[in-house]
Amino acid sequence: MTATQLNAEVLRNMSIIAEDENLLKRVAKYLRKVVAEKTSDPTLVSREEFDASLERGMEEYRQGKCVRLQPGESVSDMLRRSGL
Repeated sequence: MTATQLNAEVLRNMSIIAEDENLLKRVAKYLRKVVAEKTSDPTLVSREEFDASLERGMEEYRQGKCVRLQPGESVSDMLRRSGL
């Protein structure tokens, strides 16, 4: 189904729902939930959290708590070698 067909179907159904206030309230509540899912990003961090994470990583690197990829080694091989 194309976007145009989906849009037409949604508009047809909305014209029916618009005549019933209870149905309209239910749809509005559902749409708010869908929009909230789209706008919330569980991976989103603040600038301060991001900077702190970088600083922790740099400190671990300075302390030698890092694993380096060897020449000719794949990432999978490196992960197996390091026990991750």
